[in-house]
Amino acid sequence: MMAAADLSLHTAVLERTPGVLRALLLDLPSEWADGTEGPGSWSPAMVVEHMAGEERANWIPRARSILKPGGPRALPAIDRVAPSTRGDPRALAMLLEEFAVLRRESLSTVASWTLAREDLEREGEHPEFGRVTLGQLLATWVAHDLGHLAQIARAMAKQQREAVGPWRAYLPIMDR
Repeated sequence: MMAAADLSLHTAVLERTPGVLRALLLDLPSEWADGTEGPGSWSPAMVVEHMAGEERANWIPRARSILKPGGPRALPAIDRVAPSTRGDPRALAMLLEEFAVLRRESLSTVASWTLAREDLEREGEHPEFGRVTLGQLLATWVAHDLGHLAQIARAMAKQQREAVGPWRAYLPIMDR
């Protein structure tokens, strides 16, 4: 279990994600922003839309549920369906800015809580997993960001799958 002081380790990643996304995606041609890994997968633009939705509906609302007095509370359900952004670079720029604003607000909220170790051990009732702790939710938030950054990198790399020719043998990202 992470100690309260370890929240700064999570924050170190969470506060950087909007800048990483902006540096990687802002003003890119739609071929990069809308390319996918294949049928049924998400484009980088769709991932950003999903992350903004998660910022609104997942992390802080669920953390608030866990922190309410009275024992484990049911965590709000979230919609994990694929987002719909396609083809409009202005829409992506607006999503990147929206995500950055939402993330700043989320991190400000977490900082205002001044959490102690015992707070991180408080539980909520997840609809699929049963009892989960606030510490697990916060760690998942970080892993979620990192997983989607990897997903974006894979989707972008795979736009060059055929163009790299024989070097594909040295690029495992092309076949993951």
